[in-house]
Amino acid sequence: MTEEGEFIRHTACPHCGSSDANALYSDGKHYCFSCQTLTPADNQEEVMAKLETHDTVFLDVEFKELSKRKISQKTCEFWGYGLSEYRGQKVQVANYRGRDGELKAQKVRFANKDFSVIGDAKQVGLYGEHLWRDGQGGKFITIVEGELDALSLAQVMDNKWPVVSLPSGCTSAKKAIGKSIEWLSKYEYVVLMFDMDEAGQKAAKECATVLPPNKCRIASLPLKDASEMVQEGRVRELLDAVYSARTYRPDGIVAGNEVWDIITQDDNRDSVPYHYSGLQDKTGGCRMGEIVTVTAGSGIGKSQLAREFAHNLIRHGKTIGYIALEESMKRTALGLMSIEMNKPLHLQTTGIAEEELRDAFDATLGTGRVYLYDHWGSTDSDNLLDKIRYLVHGCECEYIILDHISIVVSGLEGGDERRLIDNTMTRLRALVEELNCGMILVSHLKRPSGDRGHEDGAQTSMSQLRGSAAIGQLSDMVIGLERNQQDKDNPHVSHVRVLKNRWSGDTGLCCSLEYSTSTGRMVETIFNDEEDDIDF
Repeated sequence: MTEEGEFIRHTACPHCGSSDANALYSDGKHYCFSCQTLTPADNQEEVMAKLETHDTVFLDVEFKELSKRKISQKTCEFWGYGLSEYRGQKVQVANYRGRDGELKAQKVRFANKDFSVIGDAKQVGLYGEHLWRDGQGGKFITIVEGELDALSLAQVMDNKWPVVSLPSGCTSAKKAIGKSIEWLSKYEYVVLMFDMDEAGQKAAKECATVLPPNKCRIASLPLKDASEMVQEGRVRELLDAVYSARTYRPDGIVAGNEVWDIITQDDNRDSVPYHYSGLQDKTGGCRMGEIVTVTAGSGIGKSQLAREFAHNLIRHGKTIGYIALEESMKRTALGLMSIEMNKPLHLQTTGIAEEELRDAFDATLGTGRVYLYDHWGSTDSDNLLDKIRYLVHGCECEYIILDHISIVVSGLEGGDERRLIDNTMTRLRALVEELNCGMILVSHLKRPSGDRGHEDGAQTSMSQLRGSAAIGQLSDMVIGLERNQQDKDNPHVSHVRVLKNRWSGDTGLCCSLEYSTSTGRMVETIFNDEEDDIDF
């Protein structure tokens, strides 16, 4: 770079802050290959003194109105944001000061929106921290994404309400806020007004987790950022966005003091009374948004009871979806018609007049409020949930009967029935909540310990639900049937035991049902509510 001097070593540049681009020559000159600045030898004493004390040569800044941004000269002076020349280009400069007011760094913004930093970037905090009462806090402070956003928002608030911006945009927002967390926590609450793009909103939610609970509020804007709002003259909306910013909580978290309206709202929860008085007294009916699980040993009458429940819903004007995976669609249809006619049509229909069959059909399947699933055997849970969602949304079904859950997972690979049922029940629970439909679910029992099985009248319990504890845990109501098929006096009498009752907590034996071979019905019969008097 010079004929007189020879290269000696690379040093830091006092002009651009480069750590090693400044070349020192034997005649005392310096030339920086980064900012292309030549420093004559007669200035070297001053320059070297600055380098030895690690001082940085900052740019001189002129404060002028930024007319395109509609930012006044007064605001620029207040914030220390102005114009200068750097590397032969006109630039905008944001002065970053420590809370003590000392200039720590300058962020240089080129016309093409590239940035460079002069000084020690590690000492840079949130832009504008030094402007507000350190150690005292206040009502609130707003954090925006860029320096021009900070100037824009502060200006519409007369530069009286605290505003700061991120030093490096949203990519390092969480780290920047974490660095100033002690200072920010002194404010009653913090408003995050990041850019309304995907990156900005994602960063806002990430930063909200750094701040103390209930401290963070996230503002929403109709335009991209605060600067655009000011340029478009939408000042009132910008202010409203600050004051109406809502307290951030992760999805699903609600403060207790915000649920008064929910508590005082009339629930009007749809409930269909059971046609068995003992069961109705114990449970208060069958409700939307609940899962009612019917369980019993093999051949005790689970499916028949589910059909009785379904017919009762039809009789009360409800629309149902019936998914019977262990029987044909015809068997399900005849089962519902049998209840209507008080005749076991699944055994035979000969000798029954077609008009009678038609009347029974019109009263059940012909109402247009019954939808069946034409399928035999297992179906994967994804397919099942899609069918249920369609039945509720597409067919406007209010109640779904699923008979039974074990067969849903029986054909799936993986082998772990418990895990598969766990997953399926969890998804069914979420689906019932999402769709606000009622569900009657049939489940098998595993064999109890000891010699006596459920087919011999063994008592049912929640612990015996087959495959997974999730069936009992995620059901709102669990109803067990108990019957001794070999009882010489009452082989067709089943005792109904409420094993779980999330509605009222009232559990235990509630009624007896007798199956009539002549009518195919389960009819409530004389019941002794003293459990010790029931002899299986």
